[in-house]
Amino acid sequence: MTQHIARTLVTTALPYANGPVHLGHLAGVYLPADIYVRYKRMKGEDIIHIGGSDEHGVPITITAEKEGISPQDVVDRYHRMNRDAFEKCGISFDYYGRTSSSAHHQTAREFFLEIENKKIFNRKTEQQFYDATAGRFLSDRYVTGTCPICGNQEANGDQCEQCGTHLSPTELLNPKSKLSDATPELRETMHWYFPLGRFQNALEAYVDAHDLQKFSPGDFENRQYGVWRPNVVNYTRTWLKQGLNDRAITRDLSWGIELPITDPEAEGKVLYVWFDAVLGYISFTREWAAMRGDEDLWRSYWQDPESRVVHFIGKDNVVFHTLMFPAILMAWNEGRQEGIYNLADNVPASEFMNFEGRKFSKSRNYAVYLGEFLEKFPADALRYSIAMNYPENKDTDFSWTDFQNRTNGELADTLGNFVKRSIDFTLARFEGVVPWDYSKESLNTVFLDDQIDDIALNYEQFHFREAVSCTMDIARAANRFLTQNEPWKVIKSDKDAAARIMSTALNLCRSLSILFYPIIPDTCDRIHSMLGFEGRIGDLIRQGDSIWDQAKMPGLIKGHKLKGFSEILFTKIEEADIEPELKKIEKLLAEAEKREAGAAVERTVFKPVISFDDFQKVDLRAATVISAEKVKKAAKLLKLQLRVGSETRQVLAGIAEHYSPEELTGRQVVLVANLAERTLRGEVSQGMILAVEGAEGRLFVLEPSMEAINGSQIQ
Repeated sequence: MTQHIARTLVTTALPYANGPVHLGHLAGVYLPADIYVRYKRMKGEDIIHIGGSDEHGVPITITAEKEGISPQDVVDRYHRMNRDAFEKCGISFDYYGRTSSSAHHQTAREFFLEIENKKIFNRKTEQQFYDATAGRFLSDRYVTGTCPICGNQEANGDQCEQCGTHLSPTELLNPKSKLSDATPELRETMHWYFPLGRFQNALEAYVDAHDLQKFSPGDFENRQYGVWRPNVVNYTRTWLKQGLNDRAITRDLSWGIELPITDPEAEGKVLYVWFDAVLGYISFTREWAAMRGDEDLWRSYWQDPESRVVHFIGKDNVVFHTLMFPAILMAWNEGRQEGIYNLADNVPASEFMNFEGRKFSKSRNYAVYLGEFLEKFPADALRYSIAMNYPENKDTDFSWTDFQNRTNGELADTLGNFVKRSIDFTLARFEGVVPWDYSKESLNTVFLDDQIDDIALNYEQFHFREAVSCTMDIARAANRFLTQNEPWKVIKSDKDAAARIMSTALNLCRSLSILFYPIIPDTCDRIHSMLGFEGRIGDLIRQGDSIWDQAKMPGLIKGHKLKGFSEILFTKIEEADIEPELKKIEKLLAEAEKREAGAAVERTVFKPVISFDDFQKVDLRAATVISAEKVKKAAKLLKLQLRVGSETRQVLAGIAEHYSPEELTGRQVVLVANLAERTLRGEVSQGMILAVEGAEGRLFVLEPSMEAINGSQIQ
């Protein structure tokens, strides 16, 4: 028997409130969630969409300090900006909250205390950089220095943007404080840690329950809602295979949620943003319920076993929603008989949408920001274009040319043309009145019920691009129907036949206004109005009407009066409209290339000059890779075992994105043999191998001639 779902809670990743959202964010998270929620509402299901702003963390404090304003000023600005952009784009949140709200702080403190009182947290003393000039401990982002992997002199303490390596501040060479430019010193500080490993077995079982490969025969039907995408399962399993470690949940900061305990060790500490942000889904639902006048309504969505939670996120947020947040809820649920939280039933994470062939990047100012886009172009055209390029299983690309072609060819020439011709002809030749009653068989000459059922199934399974494509296929069929039946010719000899054609066409307009509503809601409301209906489609949904299946049936009877006007649904986008945008791209690309070239020059030209005698100190040796493997939790690193003459050396190399372990095994490489040992990710590196950077950052390992003797010195 299929699992019964009484209600669904949809959450969307919380955009960070230190900058505007761009089209990549819209494509990967907010638009697919909105399309899904609108479809479900049309089916008459109980579903709510909860979102909001992530307003804590170091990047916000850095922005505030740069601008000389408070962190609250920063988050107030970007919360309003992003909320307004989402609203203008038709993203229909039931509630859009803020993690700086008192209600959220209360929820996060409740979770901390529950887990603290169960003695689940660990406390650990660690070495952390301290800026004696500024008089404070430095979080990762407040430390900058030279990346030990690629040599980038402006790497942050948490990650090098140039090579992508995840770092800790203590791994940086020549570390500096962003507060004072002073060299920080290491001092001891204590932090609370969440023991993810304690929940390893439970999390593995949780993932198995949503992995189609683990299902028994017949399980798919019973768990049709909970099948995770392969990319979500695979990425989560990668972390599980590496083993889950303790993860800090506190930071030494002044901006954030203070720990709700009277303990000297808690002074000056706040909850780490990764821990508090995901709890926003719960606190925002509680705020939504309070706004509706029912303080306990939120429990129905989070704690009723017949309720379902779905997290829409991008692929860079997968483990926070498949491992970390579930582990926090498991910790809360442990030992409880009531007030037990549901874990997410599905986490439909998307891949990335790129921009004209390159990854969107706010930090590098290579992006199209949602608010700015909507000042020039209609929201529905953007929604449709992005939906047709939804990055479900692989990265996709937004281009201005594709946006123009889809708007002009599919929205204007196909859907818009069909609707306007149908209404205009009825207004001109039948006095704006539906001229004929017709049977369902007439509608089935254009589409079959099975096609609508297929669209619905695609929505249920989060295949948004396929659903939208199938919907446009019906619009194409409707357009062909009108063109091939030529009512403008038929009416000259047989007015009744023309009336039957137009009755079918008008009912097709109504069907399309329903089928396209999840994708282009504003346009569908305009069609709905032109067809002579009062109010909006959303009004019918709010009344509790299940209107999705009405698309299969005639809805306009003989004598129904149209509104008395028609309008162009989509104005074509001309070359002159996108030319400024294309020029802007050229400028952005030129600036990016200049920065990248400048960075390359900086790494070469500004390295300290050395004497010949100094160079002679470098011991370069031919070595052979005898084995290679990936380093846990370091996506860029490979651990190499090298044969150097009679010795074996272990070297860590930041080339995992460019070579597989199998590709390197057996190769000869050039080793810097007398480089001082360093420890990275808990592994010792006894030297460095040489590589050269090619086009688009591709690394190529330098190989000596095969005639070179292993271990011989390179002169």
